[in-house]
Amino acid sequence: MAYIDDPETQRANLSFIKASMREPLLTRDHEFDLARKWREAGDERALHELVRAYTRLVVATAARFRNYGLPMGDLVQEGNVGLMQAASRFEPDREVRFSTYAAWWIRSAMQDYILRNWSIVRTGTTAAQKSLFFNLRRLRARIESITQGNSGGGNGLTKEGREWIAGELQVDVTEVEAMEMRLSASDQSLNSPVADGSDEDWQDFLADQRPSPEEVVIGMRDSRTRSQWLAEALGELSPRERTIIQERRLREEGATLEQLGRELGVSKERVRQLEHRALLKLRQSMLKRVEGFGDLLADA
Repeated sequence: MAYIDDPETQRANLSFIKASMREPLLTRDHEFDLARKWREAGDERALHELVRAYTRLVVATAARFRNYGLPMGDLVQEGNVGLMQAASRFEPDREVRFSTYAAWWIRSAMQDYILRNWSIVRTGTTAAQKSLFFNLRRLRARIESITQGNSGGGNGLTKEGREWIAGELQVDVTEVEAMEMRLSASDQSLNSPVADGSDEDWQDFLADQRPSPEEVVIGMRDSRTRSQWLAEALGELSPRERTIIQERRLREEGATLEQLGRELGVSKERVRQLEHRALLKLRQSMLKRVEGFGDLLADA
């Protein structure tokens, strides 16, 4: 259902539309002359004249998207942003009419606005999803008109209909099915009751995936125990082995073999050998304290 503005907003929109339609059309030569003045000399008067002449294009594009349930005035404003972006990037030397170039920017700005505001859930994050969002209704209407003409119509898309749309838009059938479900649903608050007169909200049926208080306490206790075991195992290493493990394994950015070799006065290969021997000692020391290797691992 389309958004219905209040009377005051409707009058303001109508006034803007009338003013846009009164702006004179530009000849090709005058249009290019204005674009060059703005691009080469920064002439703001030329920019304003160029933009005002094509606000009618913004209004026409907004009218095409008015059935997405968003305010017409907001669509026009977003289209004006796209129009200004087109004016800032337009290159008259390419010999392309400004209206042709600006149409893409205007449409893109409005489509981005619709995708951001049509639902509180992000819709159309990929090119395929955007294409489906803006074309599914049109293609579904075409299928339904043919179906109604042949057999009296039906409810929803058939498997063949989804496959045809997927082929037309070059997307997967699963994406067509997902978008069909998304467009047929509406946003609903989790705080709303499950039924009229009910004291239960939809959020009451959502499972809490976070750890329980008991699991949190057990995890903290196990973590402290493992830390104690590690500290005791490190205490069994020689000072040089302990330094290597601390610098190589217990820091966010561990030291290189070369750095430790210079610090300890040995070669990189000797540091590697000492590190390997220290890790074996740690493993043996830790395994003495547990029943199985799994006890050393934190729960996922």
